[in-house]
Amino acid sequence: MTPPRSPSDGDFSSLFNFLPIGAYRSLPDGQMLRANQALVRLNGYDDEAQLLLGVKDVATEWYVQPGRRAEFVAMLQRDGFVKGFISEIWRHKTRERVWISENAHSVSDPLGQVLFYEGTVEDITERIQVQQALRTSREQLEQITDQIPGMVFSLHQSHDGTRRYDFVSSGVRGIYEFEPGDLQRDPMLITRYRHPDDVGLLEVEAEAVKQAPVNLSGEFRIVLPDGRIKWVYKRSSAVHHDSQGTQRVGVLLDITARKEAETALHASETLWKLALESAGDGVWDWNIGTGEEFFSNSIKAMFGYADDDIANLSAELDARTHPDDLHQMQLDRQAHFDGLAPVYRNEHRIRCKDGRWKWVLSRGVVIARDDKGQPLRMVGTHTDITELKEAEAQQHALEVQLRESQKMEAIGTLAGGVAHDFNNLLAAILGNLVLAREDVGEHHPAQESLAEINRAAIRARQLVQQILTFSRRQTQEMQRQPLKPLVEEALGLMRSLLPAGLKLVTRLPSSSLQVLADATQMQQVLMNLCTNAWQSMEGRSGDITVALRDVRLDASQALQLGGLASGAYACLSVADNGPGMDAETQRRIFEPFFTTKAPGTGTGLGLAVVHGIVKAHRGAIDLHSRPGEGTRFDVYLPLAAEGSAGEASSAASPALPAIAKPAPAGKHVVYIDDYEALVFLVGRLLRKHGHEATTFESGEAALEWMRAHPEVPVDLVVSDHNMPGLSGVETAIEIRRLRPGLKIAIISGHVNDQLLTDAAAAGVSEVMGKQDSMDALGEAIRDLLVRAV
Repeated sequence: MTPPRSPSDGDFSSLFNFLPIGAYRSLPDGQMLRANQALVRLNGYDDEAQLLLGVKDVATEWYVQPGRRAEFVAMLQRDGFVKGFISEIWRHKTRERVWISENAHSVSDPLGQVLFYEGTVEDITERIQVQQALRTSREQLEQITDQIPGMVFSLHQSHDGTRRYDFVSSGVRGIYEFEPGDLQRDPMLITRYRHPDDVGLLEVEAEAVKQAPVNLSGEFRIVLPDGRIKWVYKRSSAVHHDSQGTQRVGVLLDITARKEAETALHASETLWKLALESAGDGVWDWNIGTGEEFFSNSIKAMFGYADDDIANLSAELDARTHPDDLHQMQLDRQAHFDGLAPVYRNEHRIRCKDGRWKWVLSRGVVIARDDKGQPLRMVGTHTDITELKEAEAQQHALEVQLRESQKMEAIGTLAGGVAHDFNNLLAAILGNLVLAREDVGEHHPAQESLAEINRAAIRARQLVQQILTFSRRQTQEMQRQPLKPLVEEALGLMRSLLPAGLKLVTRLPSSSLQVLADATQMQQVLMNLCTNAWQSMEGRSGDITVALRDVRLDASQALQLGGLASGAYACLSVADNGPGMDAETQRRIFEPFFTTKAPGTGTGLGLAVVHGIVKAHRGAIDLHSRPGEGTRFDVYLPLAAEGSAGEASSAASPALPAIAKPAPAGKHVVYIDDYEALVFLVGRLLRKHGHEATTFESGEAALEWMRAHPEVPVDLVVSDHNMPGLSGVETAIEIRRLRPGLKIAIISGHVNDQLLTDAAAAGVSEVMGKQDSMDALGEAIRDLLVRAV
């Protein structure tokens, strides 16, 4: 549509284009009909024709907010006009964002049909940005002042006394308990809260402000509507002064708590000093300005000084403060001076008259400040916390000991698991070696190589046994027996083994000291400790002292030894006067494979084995050593109670009876074990001795075979106990249901009372410990077959 350019009754086109703000005419559907030069420039075009050609629909092409055009149209339809309609729009051509204010009205025909919209568009971007900046600035000011304790304000006071609060922070609520807006609406509200006795101060301040731009500070009281009285500290400064009045900024702080504390301290100073003295705390009163400090008699006595030994100056105790503690004490003191900490609190050491260091807890509070807020007087106490600090140090040492104990337990568990798996591998190696040597014949050239392999495997098995002993998974013969004869027997052997230049000194009691122990393992403990002692001498002459005594451990001593029960113990000590150990070596000395010896001269298992044996005997081992002062190991074993003679450990494997006669050939043995190599080896061994062997790697597989072959006779079932899925006992229960009279034997590396009870209930004929070799396992199976005849 081309708009008329020259109306017959007047042409306002010159005025239309001369307007400094945008003007337009558009259809209700958003199509532009006319646009003046200001609007053309606002949209980034050069002339009106370009704008009319470029703009198709102002509703979708102009407003940043999509729904804004609909609001504009709705207002026109409702009222017929729009005034001051503020929106953010795009400059149509350049797509820049600007803010505008629109005024518009709708033009209708005589029938009321809307023909078009006419209106003006004013660019108010700069005004909006200023408003946003002011709003952001005020929000930031409010956020900052909200973090400041007390009320922050900006106040204009005219020469006639009229006030206007331009800004009041939210802190006014905490003091006066009304809102910032309340004070801005009624600037004199705050004056009506003044305590009657302090109203005169307000009048003096008002007169001073009229005379000149002065800084004001001071304290006054206010009375709240409920009758409560508060103390307030005010500080304000003049930032502008002219003929209209003075602009001031300042802060009000609630100091009620401080004033109440000062009042209470002044009123009861003598009382609290006496009370603190009677509670065992030393009292001090420090004049910060002069450095003079009152020390109660108990403070000086706390450090062993007489009254006249120390001058009453703060520098006296500061000079006796430990150098390592002095800096932190000064920082804590300054933090209280600066108001960053409500009270002064610090723990530090002070040197006593006899040279010892004593820990004190020092607490204090500033009770007087000058007009600038600088501290003038501070009072407080010293409390002797030396015993508490020593207890904390002892607790820390116990925590370290507990962590070390837990580490050793974890290492033992890992080592035991690895050793058992390795033992299975060695069993397969040694068993196949036996069969291989029989297969190749006595004079075969391979016999020499097989013999070397056998010797290496035997050495590896001995190493595994040491690891199992360390991890406390080795079987034990625990019996109530005297410890002294065991020690004497081991010492008799040691004397013949000691290198030249070493002297064995013994200190044994007259009593025998009954303990519940495995005799062989206890002698191994003594032999390992003595061997470690002489090896630490590194070829030098010296003494190795072995002592045995009975001791009684109280609860504290027992706890320090790793959580033993308090009571009577035998203490076996092995000491040397060698080079001793540093702290790092002591920390790791019981770890398996840790050694200070040269490569190839030690396995690092000797002391680890000792640790495992002692722990398995429900005892503890303690180490005392210093570089250059030798080493002493103390082994603590609980003394045996009366009536426990002959008791055997549940971990002991039942002894196998001697074989009465050779087993008849042609028997059918079912063997179950989750270790594939061992299953293959045992099957081969049984077949080599003329038996029929059916082997399985799980209890489930064995049961499935038995259900499928009920007609096949079986003379003996031998099953490992610890297997994934069904255990040996669970497998035996199911087999007995299928074949009630079948003889069943279970093998376990850890035979205990619970296993024996469960096996008996399941109808198991025999429970055997793990055999050390294929020969031993073969002998055990042959014995079972003989007794099954």
